[in-house]
Amino acid sequence: MALRHWFTALLMTPVIATGQPIGPAEQPDLKIGFIKLTDMAPLAVAWEQGFFMDEGLFVELEAQANWKVLLDRVITGELDGAHMLAGQPLGATIGYGTKADVITAFSMDLNGNGITVSNRVWEQMAPQIPDNANGNPQHPISADTLKPVVEAARDDGERFRMGMVFPVSTHNYELRYWLAAGGLNPGYYAPHKGDTSGTIEANVHLSVTPPPQMPSTMEAGTIQGYCVGEPWNQQAVFKGIGVPVITDYEIWPNNPEKVYGVTRQWAEENPNTHLRLLRAMLRAAHWLDKNDNANREEAAKLLARPNYVGADEEVIANSMTGTFEYEQGDVREVPDFNVFFRDYATYPYPSDAIWYLSQMRRWGQIAEPKSDQWYMETAKKVYRADIYEKAAKSLIADGTLPASAFPDMDKDNIVRPRQGELIDGVPFTPKSPNAYIDRFEIGLKGDTTL
Repeated sequence: MALRHWFTALLMTPVIATGQPIGPAEQPDLKIGFIKLTDMAPLAVAWEQGFFMDEGLFVELEAQANWKVLLDRVITGELDGAHMLAGQPLGATIGYGTKADVITAFSMDLNGNGITVSNRVWEQMAPQIPDNANGNPQHPISADTLKPVVEAARDDGERFRMGMVFPVSTHNYELRYWLAAGGLNPGYYAPHKGDTSGTIEANVHLSVTPPPQMPSTMEAGTIQGYCVGEPWNQQAVFKGIGVPVITDYEIWPNNPEKVYGVTRQWAEENPNTHLRLLRAMLRAAHWLDKNDNANREEAAKLLARPNYVGADEEVIANSMTGTFEYEQGDVREVPDFNVFFRDYATYPYPSDAIWYLSQMRRWGQIAEPKSDQWYMETAKKVYRADIYEKAAKSLIADGTLPASAFPDMDKDNIVRPRQGELIDGVPFTPKSPNAYIDRFEIGLKGDTTL
């Protein structure tokens, strides 16, 4: 099998739109990192389906302990690239935490997260949530139903704590967005004052917990809830220790989630390798979504293996196959919980980056005011659509994927299409990010500093 793919790679010489062939990989042997989450699926599929081999790439996929270790190892060159939080290349580039030039030319997925609370917290929230026609809780559930629980904890002299996976993670910003939309302040960062706790003025205290440890940390009572990717929300249901109250699809339909990240230096030294990696991952993402998710059950089986996610296949399939279980037995259709390819999921739109940067500014991780132009320039510097388009056009040129699978690359693609409204109704205006930031009742304004 491997030998067949190797000969295929020798025979296949992809070309970009200019007719120039993509040369052999400068670095065919690669080590790529990931975290044990279902949205690492494009990497697993590219390996299992032989797409890496088709490109002459010999890839080792290696699970990492946490997001910080993963980022550090990409920066030091111990990893050639990795499945990353969408905010990590941005945070590194602007110098929040580790300073390094990290870029992405591939969005790995849309949606895929949830917010879960402990059974005890759910029991306190549930009476305030109306039922739908089937007698189940009406969704989406607002954080204003959590507010009395948080206030009761405060009156008892306790801090209400929730977990998220990393300071520049989607999970941090989605959890903060949901809490603030319900009138709860998740706290501010003040790195210019040496305070990176993110708890200044907080009603709800957020802390970092690695994804696989979320359920056990909540079960131990260290946190009362968390925001994480799958399968760790469904794991709480499976174990009977918690209830997912909302998915990120309900917070913001078709929100950007993970990316594939490399250092800018690596990309410049290995342009052919990078393009071939992107080609393989694009094919994998297409495989995951084609024929109305027909391959998702097979994907759940392979992700359940210990070398990938290592969770129970049934738990992974709960969300991967288009359903999501809230309370035990309350299974609902959520066909777009994981989107890997359709709706142009893989394209690295600058608007994705601008939303993350706007939330970094809103919560103080970007301490000083920035111009609208700065947001756009930073987004385009980190989210490299130019590299993506070369890989995509080569797949179109050799007939592997149709042009209709991609956005019109003759246009200036700034804003991600086919996104729904955010849960609080505040319109996201990526071309005027300061005006967007100023619309929030809770959060720093565009021109203020703590």
